Amino acid sequence: MNNLAPSSPSIKQRSRLLNDPCDRLRDAIVSGDFQPNERLVEADLSLRYGAGRTAIRAALATLDQEGLIVREPNRGARVRLISAREAFEIEHVRNALERLLARSAAQRAASDDLDDLQAILAAMAERLRESDSFGYMQLNPQLHRRIWRISDNQVAIKVLVTLKSQSIRFQYGTILRPGRPAQSLREHEAIVAAIAAHDPDACDAAMAEHLGHVLETLQWAIDSQDRQRSWSSREEPTLSAPA
Repeated sequence: MNNLAPSSPSIKQRSRLLNDPCDRLRDAIVSGDFQPNERLVEADLSLRYGAGRTAIRAALATLDQEGLIVREPNRGARVRLISAREAFEIEHVRNALERLLARSAAQRAASDDLDDLQAILAAMAERLRESDSFGYMQLNPQLHRRIWRISDNQVAIKVLVTLKSQSIRFQYGTILRPGRPAQSLREHEAIVAAIAAHDPDACDAAMAEHLGHVLETLQWAIDSQDRQRSWSSREEPTLSAPA
């Protein structure tokens, strides 16, 4: 039985997600409760989430690996800020590597690999039906990483892991673009279909189209944030000098 991507979490799994300080802190960062560069104090997080300091440290270590936060010696942890330029550079490098791995996956995929990919797609489709954008966003990298594993290109995989492109989606909220989740699912279905057909050229084209739309959506998200900051600065009241 394939348990890689169950169509829906069990009650026990949902309970763990609700109580795990790592998942709750990740959700808080994604939803904007913590802003880029904001300090994350262990004692405060322990009180906020009702968890011990050991559990909080483990959560911070996990989120550091995911690229959501930065831990600095003697200064603690803070939410990681990714500049627009760095975000674009990361996604351009990711584009080249993921297309390479997709071609390889189309040549190497076995039936068990295809079963895993279809299971993840089914879970993504269910999240979309439930309007669960955050759940969909968590499954997105799971599908990509499964394709990496099929390709078995260890050097490229190591480079992709260090790029931490998942943190870009969290910071810029690219999945929030109207219609993007449904479009993203169709793109992933095309990629998996090309892998199942063992067609490297079609897989390369499908991945290129998908990542091209990722870059377009990233530009949309950056422009949206710039407009929001511009309007916020206009709305700030100006203090008149005392008479």
